[in-house]
Amino acid sequence: MSPPKIDVLMSAYNAGRFIESTIDSILAQTIRDFRLIIVDDGSTDDTPDILERLAAKDTRIVVLRQANGGIVSALNAGLALCVAPYLARHDADDLSDPNRFAMELAYLESNPDCVAVSARARHIDANGALLGTVSTRKDPDKADARAIPAVEPYILQPLLMARLAAVKAAGGYRLLQVAEDSDLYWRLRTVGRLHNLQDCLGSYRIHDDSISSSSIVRGRQAAMWSQLAALSAQRRLENRPDIDFNETLLRGISQTASLQDMMTLTAARTSSDERRWLRLAVSAKLLELCYYRPFEPDGTDVTFIRQAVAAGQTTCGSANYGAFQEALMSAAIRMAFAGRFKDAFRLAGWRKAPTLLARIAFRVALPPSLKDRIKALLGRPGARPAVEAAG
Repeated sequence: MSPPKIDVLMSAYNAGRFIESTIDSILAQTIRDFRLIIVDDGSTDDTPDILERLAAKDTRIVVLRQANGGIVSALNAGLALCVAPYLARHDADDLSDPNRFAMELAYLESNPDCVAVSARARHIDANGALLGTVSTRKDPDKADARAIPAVEPYILQPLLMARLAAVKAAGGYRLLQVAEDSDLYWRLRTVGRLHNLQDCLGSYRIHDDSISSSSIVRGRQAAMWSQLAALSAQRRLENRPDIDFNETLLRGISQTASLQDMMTLTAARTSSDERRWLRLAVSAKLLELCYYRPFEPDGTDVTFIRQAVAAGQTTCGSANYGAFQEALMSAAIRMAFAGRFKDAFRLAGWRKAPTLLARIAFRVALPPSLKDRIKALLGRPGARPAVEAAG
């Protein structure tokens, strides 16, 4: 029996609330020649029962059940079963449009230099209602592993389709919590080109359980992992030994709450120059995440960030550093409006106190429409959430 054209890889953990509608969207694809491989990562809800029922109805559904080991373990277990020339990823709570596979496959087949493609997604809530925004289309060719924070080769993971041979040549998924996708993309770039289609080809569900960084601790961990992935890319670009992403590092960072303790865990694996860059890059990434996530840096984060700025002055000419400075000021303004005046002035830097006060007055005194016009005229840099208004 010949292999299917596409193997669809999904990991699921306690996904009973959404997984049936997700699978329905996959089975409704205009391309029928695919196999859906679902790795149930030790679910304790009704996910196993739902999967058993659906698999009995459609032989294209293959279910692998394992003890809970985390997303990387589940993805690599499923990847080992994949034999089709093309691999499509799917999360257990998102939806694909019926033409998603057809359009992504057509692009890959007509662009042999491209090894992975994705698309934009509209945002929906837990009930499937449109939120009025869509994911931003980014250019993976503009990735910069040395920027502060690193500019990642971003393609939307829930809508990813890649050449299986390229994914395996890149080494599959490594033990990076949260950033396992961007780490793979950094490595895929050494195999071939990555591309984002302009089209919206699916729906990304935003709900309480889907937000990977719903607390400041999770935000710190996400910032650290993403910048470690970029540091790994820096080393490969310079033909230096790669970082060993092993179980010890995974457990250590996963069980650590503070940025300083996370840095301590990486000390034996990094040089002094790398640590100087990493402290700044992690600080900048955390501020970027805080811009559109429901948390803000606490006092220990402010101390960490200011120490990183003081120690990293030699990197102030790095790409994105101006945006980092604006992110510092933006976070300080939000802290001031929350009544955290001491942290606000500490984060901005006492020498920037007049600027901070002026920016606060600007926000208070002017109507929103005029503020937006002035910002546009100034071309003010700053972190932006990866969303656009739906058109």
